[in-house]
Amino acid sequence: MAILHLKAKPGSRANQLLVSPDGTVTVRLHAPAQDGKANAALRAYLAEVFGTSKSRVELLSGQTAPFKKLALLDINDDELAAVLARHRLA
Repeated sequence: MAILHLKAKPGSRANQLLVSPDGTVTVRLHAPAQDGKANAALRAYLAEVFGTSKSRVELLSGQTAPFKKLALLDINDDELAAVLARHRLA
């Protein structure tokens, strides 16, 4: 299991995972921040990016805040680092 800390930005043009040079993870989501739609979209998008099912992506904290903590239950730390490295900005 890997733990991922990120900042979610709902209401964006498209879903996108960005990792800044300092390691900060930001996920832009097309879904609006209302009635849990952004959190559901976040779980589904991360499941797609990491190649797992959305039931294996758990939101641990940050239900109503932009800063979130998620557990990726089928992903280990090495796999997490590899995916994040592919999304790192130059």
